[in-house]
Amino acid sequence: MENSSILDTLMRLLPLLIPLFLIQLGLMITALIDLIKREKTRGPKWMWVVIVVFVNMIGPIVYFVVGREENE
Repeated sequence: MENSSILDTLMRLLPLLIPLFLIQLGLMITALIDLIKREKTRGPKWMWVVIVVFVNMIGPIVYFVVGREENE
């Protein structure tokens, strides 16, 4: 495959990739802020930081569904 065709393909996909990146970044930042403010979580906080940061879009969703413990 030629370099120009790779570049053309990337330029066509860019409008789709930018919103996905922004959603992922927003979820990650929101999850990390919530994690910092929350006193208790299900499991150690360092583990949730690793999951949120390194498991891309699914990590923050898993944290919000499973990791948060309701405050008393």
